[in-house]
Amino acid sequence: MMKKQTKSGLLAGGLLMSGMASAEYGLNLPKGVSDYSGQVYDMHMMVLWICVVIGIGVFGAMFYTIFAHRKSKGVEPAQFSHSTTVEIIWTAIPVLILIAIALPATKGMMQMDSPRDAQGEPVTMDMTVKITGYQWKWRYDYLDEGFGFLSTLTADSNIARQKGSGVDVNTVDNYLLDVDNPLVIPTNTNIRFLLTSDDVIHSWWVPEFGWKRDAIPGFINEAWTNIKEPGTYRGQCAELCGKDHGYMPIVVEVLSQSDYAQWLAQQNGDAVAEQPATQNESSGTELTESAQSDESDTDMADVGETLPTEVGESLTETTSDETDEQMSDQQAQESQAQEVTAGNENEQSDGGWSMDKLMARGEEVYNTQCLACHKIDGSGMPPAFPSLVDSEVVSGDVAKNIDVVTHGVSGTAMAPFGRMLPAEDVAAVITYIRNSFGHETGDRVQPADIEAVLQ
Repeated sequence: MMKKQTKSGLLAGGLLMSGMASAEYGLNLPKGVSDYSGQVYDMHMMVLWICVVIGIGVFGAMFYTIFAHRKSKGVEPAQFSHSTTVEIIWTAIPVLILIAIALPATKGMMQMDSPRDAQGEPVTMDMTVKITGYQWKWRYDYLDEGFGFLSTLTADSNIARQKGSGVDVNTVDNYLLDVDNPLVIPTNTNIRFLLTSDDVIHSWWVPEFGWKRDAIPGFINEAWTNIKEPGTYRGQCAELCGKDHGYMPIVVEVLSQSDYAQWLAQQNGDAVAEQPATQNESSGTELTESAQSDESDTDMADVGETLPTEVGESLTETTSDETDEQMSDQQAQESQAQEVTAGNENEQSDGGWSMDKLMARGEEVYNTQCLACHKIDGSGMPPAFPSLVDSEVVSGDVAKNIDVVTHGVSGTAMAPFGRMLPAEDVAAVITYIRNSFGHETGDRVQPADIEAVLQ
């Protein structure tokens, strides 16, 4: 008996401590960070207090009856068949309660499906984000801006969660809660979400937003939000979607509008920022300098005609020397520009990716995109998730390997990563698996190879 009590005490203590450790998550529904989530919270609390009052009444009457009419007191039970008055009361009260609950619930559902402002006018959406669920990751497409990216469990968490990894999960920050690319949105902006799936049913859920929506293959569900406070908000897939359902977290970073504008400029301007001045700007500068030089030459020639011969000849010689010097500098600049252009063309023709660069990037991509199915050592989980160690596809024809990774394999869990990842990432991960796990093919797949297959 004492052992059972001890075990019960330890269990209760363990539950208490675990509750304290996860106190940040709370036991109640969060108030949220939008007007809609506030409405959901208020309705939740109203229903909760209604249930509390009903529970107190029901259990109070039950316990009073048990103790006041117990057998030891010799109470004689009353004899009756029914009471019409009581039946009407206990029918009318629940109906009124349900009406009180249904009215705000219906209003809230209408506000989500057909949002209106305080004046009753339809709410205009400022931006649209398409959310696509995959096994087991999310993709966010900013339709108004023309770019998108995958959001996957971070490599640190992905590696640590593997059986026999030897990594202490307590050393991993935000274990199983962080992603490599969070969804970034601005505050005080009406944002429409379009949700769908590429494989099975998922469900996108961030508690602080006050709603969740299923992502269903072949269908598009809509939702919207307007977040008032900057911050980082976390969620999870809320629909059982397969082996790694518990490992596809959601992270949303809400920035002020000024910070969001800077972030957006970075997303749209990375390629431009890395490029030198455009050819038009360079040509324009050269033309301006040339025009100024010509004007100077003309003016000096005119002056030379009006001055004595010696002075005119002196000025002409000086002008000629300056012109020769300018032409020499211009030729040197043109030669240097041609060398840079030739170097860039050679780099582009080779793909611009060395083996070391491909292997480093490929390992990162593998740890975030492939490790869940094929494991950290490439052994996989046959037959559903084949091993890469003794794979004929990996060690065989590189063209077939590219086709499998790019287009996927119908009827299996192998997804078409060519539609999900940039060509650089696909090329890098193929290079990585063909030169890892005991393979030494020496193949160096370039982004251009992937782009050619996708065309």
